[in-house]
Amino acid sequence: MLTRRSLLTLAGGGIALAATGCGTTVSGSTLDRARHAGVARIGIAGERPFGYSATDGRVTGESPEVARAVLAAIAVPGIEAVQVGFRDLIPGLQAGQFDLVAAGMTITPRRCQRVAFSRPDFLAPTAFLVPQGNPRRIRSFDDIRRGRLKLGVLSDSAEQEYARAAGISDADVETFDGQSALVRAVEDGRVPVAALTRISLLDELTRNPGSGLEVTAGVRPIVDGREVVPAGGFAFRLEDRDLRAAFDGALATLHDSGEWLRIAAPFGFAEENLPPRDLTTDALCTRAPQR
Repeated sequence: MLTRRSLLTLAGGGIALAATGCGTTVSGSTLDRARHAGVARIGIAGERPFGYSATDGRVTGESPEVARAVLAAIAVPGIEAVQVGFRDLIPGLQAGQFDLVAAGMTITPRRCQRVAFSRPDFLAPTAFLVPQGNPRRIRSFDDIRRGRLKLGVLSDSAEQEYARAAGISDADVETFDGQSALVRAVEDGRVPVAALTRISLLDELTRNPGSGLEVTAGVRPIVDGREVVPAGGFAFRLEDRDLRAAFDGALATLHDSGEWLRIAAPFGFAEENLPPRDLTTDALCTRAPQR
């Protein structure tokens, strides 16, 4: 159920509460309804640089800005943003709270069983947040397992999956609801290391100078004996095939034209974050389930 707290409507670059329960009901697919209404609802987690509300109230970030451009190209000129906790994004999508997830979600086989992902939108390697100097010399999930260190991750994140795949005990993993809390936990010494996408961790440290923390180089976790390709995308309900297909076509055009890089660059993305054209969602989804 949408609430006044969680439903944010993008209106003229600002945020306004959206009215619900009124207007004409339109039958048909999610894409048909979005085109008729002129707006699609996106789910975000309020995490930088992927999807958040700026100080002026505008919903922004790499994923909402890319979604805005893609949706406009398929005759859906507006977006509404519904913010929930990261672990609630997929349940919220399935429950109909929003039409797609635009939150920088990593494509994993486990998630592919529950939602349909777009073509890969970006590459974003995982890294570790550690005290300056990296005193424990942490460079891999195996280092954390061997040292029996407490690892901080976001709840239901890809990094939580990677930790399990590396054999790190659930007792040695502490979950957090947001990345700011995750960073504070390392800063306060509650956990000696945290794992998240490198681009997110660098954004956090840029906005919090003097934290006494540093971000390691990117790592490639091993799952089921294979190196993970760290690709993220947009998530749709399994039945919304026409919306996903239309979105994919416009997203491919955005990538190929160079427009994606223009949109994503202000959020710390570079050409190296653009996925190769031959990287497919099917390939990312078909590895054996991780748990």
